[in-house]
Amino acid sequence: MRSIRQRPGRFLATLLSAFLGAVIIMTFNSMHDTAGQPGVDSVSSETLSTAAGVVGGYGTLLVFFAVASTLTVNVRQRAAEMELLRCSGATPAQIKRMVVGEAVAVALVGTALAIGPAVLGGRALLGVFQDSGQVARSVDHSFGPVALQTGAGITLLAAAGAAFLAVRRATGGGRRRGRARTVLAYAALVAGAVSVTSTFVFSATDAALMAPPAYGAILLSVGCALKAPRLLAGVLDRLPLGGASGWLAVRNLRERAGQLAGILMSLILFTAVATATLTMQAVESDAVAASGAVKSVDAKNLETLNFTVVGIIVVFVCVMLVNSLYAATTYREREFGQQRLAGASPGQVLGVVGAEGLVLTVTGVCCGTLAALAGIVPFTVVRTDAVLPEQAFGVWLAVVAVAAAVTLGTGLATARRVLRTPAVRAVASAA
Repeated sequence: MRSIRQRPGRFLATLLSAFLGAVIIMTFNSMHDTAGQPGVDSVSSETLSTAAGVVGGYGTLLVFFAVASTLTVNVRQRAAEMELLRCSGATPAQIKRMVVGEAVAVALVGTALAIGPAVLGGRALLGVFQDSGQVARSVDHSFGPVALQTGAGITLLAAAGAAFLAVRRATGGGRRRGRARTVLAYAALVAGAVSVTSTFVFSATDAALMAPPAYGAILLSVGCALKAPRLLAGVLDRLPLGGASGWLAVRNLRERAGQLAGILMSLILFTAVATATLTMQAVESDAVAASGAVKSVDAKNLETLNFTVVGIIVVFVCVMLVNSLYAATTYREREFGQQRLAGASPGQVLGVVGAEGLVLTVTGVCCGTLAALAGIVPFTVVRTDAVLPEQAFGVWLAVVAVAAAVTLGTGLATARRVLRTPAVRAVASAA
C-alpha cells in the first residue's frame, strides 16, 4: 500500500475502470432488488430481472477486460521496480501478493465511490423502462443487498484476478499462459461458428432469432481478440508502409505487439459487438414496421437491452482505450526524447505515433467487422431473405468513426503532451 500513497497517479486508470464497472454492475443489479419488492407485478418483475441478468453478464466481462487492460500496463511499467524487489530478496509470491493487494485496495475505493452514482443510475434506468411502458409506474426503485454484493464482489474479484494474471506474466509463466490463451481462442471461435450456424434452425418470426447470431458474433470477436498479438504480427509482416515514419512505426509495433494486445482486443470487441447488435436491431425494427405489427413487451425489452449493452460497451471501450493508450504513450517519454536527440522533429515523432494508431485501428476494425458480418448475414438471410442489410453500412461507419477518433485522438494528444518536455530532460528523468 506504500506505493499507492507514494505514487497515486499510476493507479488512477485502475480506479476509474473499477469505479465505472461498479457503477454499471450495481445500477443494473439494483433492478433485481427492485423486482423483488412486494407488490411488483409479474410483467414488471420479468422486465427488470431480464435487464439485470443480461447486462449484468456483459458488465462482468467488461469490468474484467477493463481492469485487466489497465493493470497490465501498470505492471509492465513497474518492471524495473519489481526486478529491484527481486534482487533485494522478495520472492515472486510476495510480489504477487503486493500487486494483488494494491489492486483490491484500489478497486474497493472505486466500489465505494460508485454507490452514489449507481443509485442515481438505477433510478434513471427504472424511469426509462416506465416511460416505454415496460414497467408499471407504481414500482419504486430499490437499491439493496443484491446490488451491493454483486457490485463489490465482481469488481474486487475482477481486480484480484486481473492483477494476478498480469503480475504472473511479468514474473514468469508466460509460455503456459500463451498456450491457455490459444486454447481459449480456438474454443471461442468454434463455439461462435456453431452459434452463428444455428441461426438457420429458427424461423423468421421466432422471438429468439436474434440470440444465436448475436452471441456467435460476440464469441467470434472474443476468439479474434485473444489472438490479437498474432493477428497484429501477421498484419505487420504484410504491411507496405514506406518512409522513415512508416518503417519506425512497424518496428515499434512489432516489438510491442504483446503490450498492445489489450488495445487491439478492445477495438475488435467494440467493432464486432456494436456493429452486429445495432445492425440486427435496425433490421428487426424495420421488419416489424414493414409488417404493420406492434412490438410486444418482450420485443421492447430486447430493443432496450440491445441499445443499453451497446452504450455500456462504448463507454467501457473508450475508457479502456484512453487509459491504455495514455499510460502506454506517457511511458514512452524517454523513447521520444532519444528519437529527438537523434535528429527526429516533433512532427516526425507524431507521425510515427499516428501511423501506429492507424495500423491498430485498421487491424481491430477489420477483425471486428468480419466477426460482426458472421452474425449479421445469417440473421438477415433468415429474417428478410436479403444477404447484407442496407442499414449495415451506416452503422459500420459510425462505429469506425468512434474507434478511430478514440484511438488516434488519444495517442496523438498524449504524444503531443509528452513532447512538451525537453528531449534532454525526458531522457535524463526517465533513466
